[in-house]
Amino acid sequence: MGSVIEAKKQVVEEISEKLKNSVSTIVVDYRGLSVAQVTELRKQLREAGVEFKVYKNSMTRRAAEAAELSGLNEVLTGPNAIAFSTEDVVAPAKILNEFAKKNEALELKAGVIEGNIATVEEIKALAELPSREGLLSMLLSVLQAPIRNLALAAKAVADQKEEQGA
Repeated sequence: MGSVIEAKKQVVEEISEKLKNSVSTIVVDYRGLSVAQVTELRKQLREAGVEFKVYKNSMTRRAAEAAELSGLNEVLTGPNAIAFSTEDVVAPAKILNEFAKKNEALELKAGVIEGNIATVEEIKALAELPSREGLLSMLLSVLQAPIRNLALAAKAVADQKEEQGA
């Protein structure tokens, strides 16, 4: 009997650590997805470095309280799966939101983004953000604009001088 309780305590601690160490955690209801769909979803998440696990709600509730995220407890009903990302804040939201659009059986329930509990609307808003690479390319184009304009102006002046000289 004692070993079962110890095993459960270890699972609760594991979940709690994942909740604390993740920059983005999303709880979904996967009821109604086929095995093939869940396998495809796991594959997409794994490729993005996101861990996707199913835990008992009672253990997840205890872990959420231990991680001081007891606000999650109200969504921990029914069959849930949890996506944990320790590196990319946007990746799990983007993948799960896209998958939910294609498969109505997947329902986003709530999440934790950088230690704060997030609603479904906040997760969907996060999913609509461009990727890190997209944001970096936008920044680069903004930084290049003044230099590009200066070069175009210098070329226009040089062309004008050349026309006047001819």
